[in-house]
Amino acid sequence: MQFLWAFLVGGALCLIGQLLIDRTSLTPARILTGFVVVGVVLSAVGLYEPLADFAGAGATVPLSGFGHLMAQGVRDAVDRDGAIGILTGALTASAAGLGAAVLLSLIAGLVSKPKEK
Repeated sequence: MQFLWAFLVGGALCLIGQLLIDRTSLTPARILTGFVVVGVVLSAVGLYEPLADFAGAGATVPLSGFGHLMAQGVRDAVDRDGAIGILTGALTASAAGLGAAVLLSLIAGLVSKPKEK
């Protein structure tokens, strides 16, 4: 049952993104940034944690889950380190994902052949 809820919630988030791309004049970059901001805001007001607990990867893998992760990191770092946690918490919490994205992008760039114009 957990897989079904993850699929449905993740699919609903993707559906929202696709509708925004198809029905609005927003650029994909603005939509993706909006998803991160929505994840931060929903986490700040306490609504994203129950969704993540309910849907698992269906709520934590999309970009809104990245915003939630950063908000949690800031909250934890502020509790632990004080005001400096505002600056360090988001990067500390998301370091593994960011590092993997950079490394895999580098590998893809090294093994890909650019197209001739």
